Amino acid sequence: MTATPATETPGTTEGTERPESTGGYEPTALTVPSRSRDRARYDRETVHSILDAAYICHLGFIHDGAPVVLPTLFARVGESLYMHGSTGSRPLLAAGRTDPGLPVCVTVTHVDGLVLARSAFHHSLNYRSVVVHGTAHQVTDEAECRTALDAMVDAVAPGRAADIRPANAKELAATAVIRVDLIEVSAKLRTGPSNDDAEDLGLPHWAGVIPVAPVYGTPVPATDLAPGIDLPDYLAAL
Repeated sequence: MTATPATETPGTTEGTERPESTGGYEPTALTVPSRSRDRARYDRETVHSILDAAYICHLGFIHDGAPVVLPTLFARVGESLYMHGSTGSRPLLAAGRTDPGLPVCVTVTHVDGLVLARSAFHHSLNYRSVVVHGTAHQVTDEAECRTALDAMVDAVAPGRAADIRPANAKELAATAVIRVDLIEVSAKLRTGPSNDDAEDLGLPHWAGVIPVAPVYGTPVPATDLAPGIDLPDYLAAL
């Protein structure tokens, strides 16, 4: 398999949430990939579109000297990523007690196609990915916390946050949110057909791309749903 996800980009982030800005993220020696450099992207439009099309990320950090990678819900608000968990989870505890925060790596990947070549070496994937390296900070401001949690709900089902009961004080106390600012960021993409060697083109093996896309099934209502509550339009649109 020759597909390689977004180049890993170590860096540090400090400060509070920053408003969304234009332009691109500055490439550095750490954000420029060592191979397939033509697939790297640093413009905000590409990075944001990849992040906003997902709601699951992988959060990597070091715990007691060992690497840990956890899948978790996330959402982008402006130039920040927000993730949540219980107040007793390892990354949330570490982000809250360390100064200036917890060094992390956040990755997001979409698989858009299986690229099948005539040779094993040239099999690949069509994909879109983003890697963010920075410092996670625990969110302590209630208003920012609520904004982040609403964004995560809407990332899963756009429009849902306005159609449900918001978290109460007890639930907020049991939920922790961390923020990673988008500073040192890179995206990487692959599109198109297989890259077969010229001498392999005549081989009797099928080659091409099998598209991959998420599919939502028919919504199943809760067994205790009150009569007369219809499926909201924003869920039917999924």
